[in-house]
Amino acid sequence: MALAVTDNAKTQKYSPCNASEGLLVARGVAAEFLPRIGAVFAAKGVEMRCDPEALAILRDVPGADLKPATEQDWSEEYLAAIISIKVVAGVDEAIAHINRYSSHHTDAILTRDHVNAQRFLREVDSASVMVNASTRFADGFEYGLGAEIGISTDKFHARGPVGIEGLTSLKWIVLGNGEVRS
Repeated sequence: MALAVTDNAKTQKYSPCNASEGLLVARGVAAEFLPRIGAVFAAKGVEMRCDPEALAILRDVPGADLKPATEQDWSEEYLAAIISIKVVAGVDEAIAHINRYSSHHTDAILTRDHVNAQRFLREVDSASVMVNASTRFADGFEYGLGAEIGISTDKFHARGPVGIEGLTSLKWIVLGNGEVRS
């Protein structure tokens, strides 16, 4: 599931704002997962900008376009065939990294652990948070809102007389079981 969803989230279409730009992989599964997703990215011409640990794991993937990540890579919106990759100790480090570097548009977790999934949904401060589904579903049309005229991940202060609707922002929660967007 993680392979199919990660591939779809990054490579189904590179230019929209809901394409994944960064990949965090738990250390406990990194040695098994990274070479597999690295081979997929290599076959599709995706440049991988990696932290030292991910770089060491991916170095033997045939045809992989690997570069050391810079600090800016963790918050970059590439809108291209480029992804940043970092190995993290676990969900605590992943949530802290996302809340520091993410655009706060859409973030997803791929996990079998219900407790980690619920923590992710509760603690990641993004407009859309997903469990086991491609980020490519974060879209006005997919959410049943019709065509988009704009997207905001800001929390802005209201001006003038405001009721409860004016003081509320939305957080979209998507629960999946490996769904990908075609």
